[in-house]
Amino acid sequence: MAPFRPLLVLTVAVLAAHALLLRPPREAVQSAVTPARPFLTRTVAAPLPAATQPPVASAAPVAPTAAKLGAAGPVALQAVDTGAPATVPAPAPAPAGVPTPETASTVAVAIPGSVRLHYKVELQRGGLALKGQGELSWRQDGQNYEARLEFSAPLVRARTQHSTGRITAGGLAPQRFSDKGRGEEATHFDREQGRLSFSSNRPDAPLLPGAQDRLSVLLQLAALVAGAPAKFPPATSIMIQTAGTREAEPWVFTVEGEEQLDLPGGPVAAFKLTRAPRKEFDVKVELWLAPGMDYVPVRLRLTQPNGDSVDQQWSSTDRG
Repeated sequence: MAPFRPLLVLTVAVLAAHALLLRPPREAVQSAVTPARPFLTRTVAAPLPAATQPPVASAAPVAPTAAKLGAAGPVALQAVDTGAPATVPAPAPAPAGVPTPETASTVAVAIPGSVRLHYKVELQRGGLALKGQGELSWRQDGQNYEARLEFSAPLVRARTQHSTGRITAGGLAPQRFSDKGRGEEATHFDREQGRLSFSSNRPDAPLLPGAQDRLSVLLQLAALVAGAPAKFPPATSIMIQTAGTREAEPWVFTVEGEEQLDLPGGPVAAFKLTRAPRKEFDVKVELWLAPGMDYVPVRLRLTQPNGDSVDQQWSSTDRG
């Protein structure tokens, strides 16, 4: 038995050496038990070209207020001021029959000067005719803008829409929109993240180039038509992503042509555009812009699917 003991010790030593050599490195053991992290990706809307962004005083500009904005006159802007082709990627082709939206690289705009418009309001609600008052306060200083639309009538809750944002080479770039009736809800335009966020806790929506809110879209249309009236003959369609306080969707306006209106403020030649309903609960929007008044809205009629309507007709103007 004596000679067997050294042989046994030698055998154990050889097996231990083999086990040590065949043991995987510590890093390999760690990677075998720790799963690899997935590669995360996120797609956001492409930002507007830098040429369309106005200079700002800070990285986080403060929303303008009426007290900060001066009474600037009309501002004429041209989105492309050189002969060089636009460098933004071409948009995906639209489905057949759907008009393509104008982009900031292809349009000229003329922003109306600061003004306050007063309206006589006619409401139809459940077969009842009511009369009220309305006001559109529009202020811009060439860099920022603020718009406020208010109306009230007996037996009807007053309503206020408010939009603030910047003025760019492509027109208006809203930052915040609010709608106040029974309560107040708001929408925020986050261009860095390419999204629209809603205070009503609805899901975020993608923010597309040229997007507007339900108030700024009226002034953006005025700026587009004033910038190049010849580009908008009758039957022309204009598609603009338009955000309310709960959703954003493409609104398609069709140019109806020029009409003569007999308004409380006097006779006015006006350029009519119509947004026809596309879904069951869509509102019909009829807008009249006055060429002789910097294309500001002189009449706005909203008609609900049940026939209820609000018709705001220009009665007087305050400037300054």
